Amino acid sequence: MVLSKTTSESDVSVHCTFASRYVRTSLPRFKIPEQSIPKEAAFQIINDELMLDGNPRLNLASFVTTWMEPECDKLIMSSVNKNYVDMDEYPVTTELQNRCVNIIAHLFNAPLGESEAAVGVGTVGSSEAIMLAGLAFKRKWQNKMKDQGKPFDKPNIVTGANVQVCWKKFARYFEVELKEVKLRQDYYVMDPDKAVEMVDENTICVAAILGSTLNGEYEDVKRLNDLLVQKNDKTGWDTPIHVDAASGGFIAPFLCPELEWDFRLSLVKSINVSGHKYGLVYAGIGWAIWRSKDDLPEELIFHINYLGADQPTFTLNFSKGSSQVIAQYYQLIRLGHEGYTNVMENCKENMLVLKDGLEKTGQFNIISKDDGVPLVAFSLKDNSKHNEFEVSDLLRRYGWIVPAYTMPPDAQHVTVLRVVIREDFSCTLAERLVCDIQNVLHELDSLPSKIVAKIAEKGEKNGSVIVIKKSALETQMEIPTISRKFVMDKKTNGVC
Repeated sequence: MVLSKTTSESDVSVHCTFASRYVRTSLPRFKIPEQSIPKEAAFQIINDELMLDGNPRLNLASFVTTWMEPECDKLIMSSVNKNYVDMDEYPVTTELQNRCVNIIAHLFNAPLGESEAAVGVGTVGSSEAIMLAGLAFKRKWQNKMKDQGKPFDKPNIVTGANVQVCWKKFARYFEVELKEVKLRQDYYVMDPDKAVEMVDENTICVAAILGSTLNGEYEDVKRLNDLLVQKNDKTGWDTPIHVDAASGGFIAPFLCPELEWDFRLSLVKSINVSGHKYGLVYAGIGWAIWRSKDDLPEELIFHINYLGADQPTFTLNFSKGSSQVIAQYYQLIRLGHEGYTNVMENCKENMLVLKDGLEKTGQFNIISKDDGVPLVAFSLKDNSKHNEFEVSDLLRRYGWIVPAYTMPPDAQHVTVLRVVIREDFSCTLAERLVCDIQNVLHELDSLPSKIVAKIAEKGEKNGSVIVIKKSALETQMEIPTISRKFVMDKKTNGVC
């Protein structure tokens, strides 16, 4: 991030106990040191600080892969020094990327001929893939409006309010109006009927999500396509669909092969998917796939030759590592259709174990669906005493990172906790998590409720003196509460 803040104004040096065997001078925290230090000291200093990070395996907030096989780890380390854009120098890496694009395109049922190559590109994640797809839609719409002699300065895009923040970034960065379909109680994805109602002549595309970040649910892309076909026929427009399959793109083809959401639908022109989510690769790889060459304007593709040969490029960045591309190809050929199906079925089974365990406590409403991304989103049935944020805070004492958040408009009154089930989250861990959640609930129930706090506040206003002695647990609970309030007070709108 460009915007940064020092965590401590007083402590401006980095200290390390064991590194003192190699160096006794403290290092400046925010300035490059004047002198070099031994490699052992540098390692020890950084290693000591990193010990305070959370355990990636217990980070249940993230969809991103946190475990790969040792053989793939070796491939990653052996290619970590290869620059992906040096296609002439690393032609085999380029070939592996092209194979990945074609494999994924066929997985998404792209209408390719017998020897026709797929159209797509590897990216650093779905955020970049969405930016590229959005730019292609915007440029195609602008060209069409210019040919018709119509204004082309007010493009818009229709999405649900549940979209990931990268869509809002695209709209703001590339000056496209974002028209959001609001959510409602018990319906936390985009309503296709309302989405199509919002489409007008300036709509460059409608974005559907295959696997909502909020509750894992698949949006009804088939119904959206059918309704949009009817509207296009009636109006003479040709409004297309983009499918954000960041989470669900590597799940639906294996668990729900009959579900029509991809290029089998005529208006789906591009799809993005995150290789570093359920593509089972470490962070740093995504894919953008187009239906055909006609859907990616040639004018957006740059050709360079200063690396040794003519190279087409359509990315927002330039240099990047080759490791993740190679790791993606490893997973595709290592697992195959059978392996991916087994992994996804196992994730779903562990999700059901966790869901059943939470339901048996009798204290939670399950917000997520059984068919979708394997996650469990749940909320307290009774949050009059304590809320989901407090549950999230206390779970950190057990090592678990479980996020709590409010739903987008118009369901912002609903607060949920979410547990993402990845390949490395076992049935045993699911049972352990349920047990720890029950312990947290028991601890919270032993605290004075919010009602008591309100009575104390009311008594204070009336001049009465009400003293409630705080337990050690209550005092401990104040720390994350105060910390969260501090962050929210300092939060800058629009900065991610």
